[in-house]
Amino acid sequence: MRLSEKVALVTGAGKGIGAATARRMAQEGAKVAVLDVDLAAAQAVAQELVDAGYQARAWRCDVTREAEVQQVFAEVVAHFGRLDVLVNNAGIAGVNKPTHEISEAEWDAVMAVNVKGVFFCTKHAVPYLKKGGGGSIINLSSIYGLVGAPDSPPYHASKGAVRLMTKTDALLYAADRIRVNSIHPGFIATPMVEGYLHQLPEEEKARKALEALHPLGHLGEPDDIAWGAVYLASDEAKFVTGSELVIDGGYTCR
Repeated sequence: MRLSEKVALVTGAGKGIGAATARRMAQEGAKVAVLDVDLAAAQAVAQELVDAGYQARAWRCDVTREAEVQQVFAEVVAHFGRLDVLVNNAGIAGVNKPTHEISEAEWDAVMAVNVKGVFFCTKHAVPYLKKGGGGSIINLSSIYGLVGAPDSPPYHASKGAVRLMTKTDALLYAADRIRVNSIHPGFIATPMVEGYLHQLPEEEKARKALEALHPLGHLGEPDDIAWGAVYLASDEAKFVTGSELVIDGGYTCR
């Protein structure tokens, strides 16, 4: 019960890392708001948690729309009574093209979810966290917020932005006892990564090559990231802010 009495809000929680985080936080005692642009997916996760005896509820939320974020966050607090943890997990991969072939619309689509979405959610969570006397904001960045690679320029740029947004907000809100940290996953076996592999020629060969990039020799699992989020949300991490929690099977050691 590491998160007993805490209320956690997780975006993009209908699948993958977000769903795993919602599950693990609920199992550790948190009341969980399960947010996703796909309401049916969010409801399935929330119902699974309720059926298991945990407190959870689903909301549809498009993190690119500020008015919607503001309204949903207010509903979450009205329902659960407070907010202690925000997990900014919602994100998209976007196009995998060289920079000179990317359209403005393709660039903006990634930035809208991965950067502006983090901004909107943080903006509207902070007043509730302040009111509660502090809390934890956990931003999902990536190994590609730390190192580069010759693909997916909008995604890499967006995750670099999230890394620096995290450090800025850690400084801005430290006096309010709001801790802000980023998690940097390697390649995790999620629908996003499976979709990335599926569009590559010789998918199985590409999968083995991707696994080999990690010194541990395999892809991560959503739970590997979820447990990191549980730690950052818990009082065990009370002296941790502005940090980069790298969970990448050794990818960035090279």
